[in-house]
Amino acid sequence: MFVVTKFLRVFLLCSIALPALAMPDVAVAKEKLRILAWPGYADAEIVAEFERRLGVAVEVSYVNSDDELWDRINRNNGAGYDVFAVNTAELQRYIDRGLTAPIDIANVPNHARQLPRFQNFASIPGVVRKGKVHAIPYTYSEMGLIYNRKTVKKIPDSMSAMWDPAYRGRVLAYNTSNHNFSIAALLTGAKDPFRLDEQAFKQAARKLVGLRRNVLAFYNSPEEAVKLFLDNDVALVFANYGTQQVQALRQAGADIGYIIPREGALAWLDCWVVTSAARDKSLAERWIDFTLEKKASDRLTTHHGLANTVTPFPGGNSGDRIIWLEPLEDYGKRKLLWDRIHSGDSLERF
Repeated sequence: MFVVTKFLRVFLLCSIALPALAMPDVAVAKEKLRILAWPGYADAEIVAEFERRLGVAVEVSYVNSDDELWDRINRNNGAGYDVFAVNTAELQRYIDRGLTAPIDIANVPNHARQLPRFQNFASIPGVVRKGKVHAIPYTYSEMGLIYNRKTVKKIPDSMSAMWDPAYRGRVLAYNTSNHNFSIAALLTGAKDPFRLDEQAFKQAARKLVGLRRNVLAFYNSPEEAVKLFLDNDVALVFANYGTQQVQALRQAGADIGYIIPREGALAWLDCWVVTSAARDKSLAERWIDFTLEKKASDRLTTHHGLANTVTPFPGGNSGDRIIWLEPLEDYGKRKLLWDRIHSGDSLERF
């Protein structure tokens, strides 16, 4: 009897322990990839497929300006993110600060699928530092001017139209420090819109105060710009998101035109970058490789109106009126001045 009782006790103890041992997936959390991106760069459908394929979790956060992107990555040395998207000009200060990790191209085999102009890293300013690749090109666009075909009688040919008194209170501009100063510099005759001296800064700041007086609102996201356009009598929109905004407005039923101004349109090339604080660098590189597959790349174009780096972009603009972004002379100064302008400082204070 003692032997049977002892046997039963051991059997019951094992029965209690076995279920816990049989379900390891419940107890072990999935590895997580943390992405910081712009609207449209990491759609839920694409993310879900990546999660299924690799058996990982993905957390996507979005930004609406280069100033916000810098603040979030620079804070805590990028510890909250593994991979992010940034343009080649802005990228330089991240590399300078040690916030990026060189990318192992062997982990991005789909790079070989990219268009020839994006395969030669040495020919793309800003992506290589000391022989190491710090970024993989993903999408690009110029930043032209959108106009309302129903209310704008004469097609504008310059960004200066945003300052036209005829459009007082009917202009949508973008809430950012870097591009706004560069546009104002182009219009005030600065020698270099990316490297302003004291006099050029003063002229650009005063020009932007005048823009503030003319705008209905400074928008942050493409979705916000669409809503503002549809809900108000808007004549002009500075297209910071480029062709993405053009498609979004047309899909919403807006009757719009789009021009490249005579003084030139600023243009950006956005790239995927791995943070130096990435918890799993190879997983971040696999995400980059995944986004270069045809399905993900095509989605950029068909759903968001953006060029991708794998297939030619239909109707893309090119030529001497495209001004590719370059590193700026003083990011902090532009941000400080823009915050003052945006908050309402008077013309006399500049």
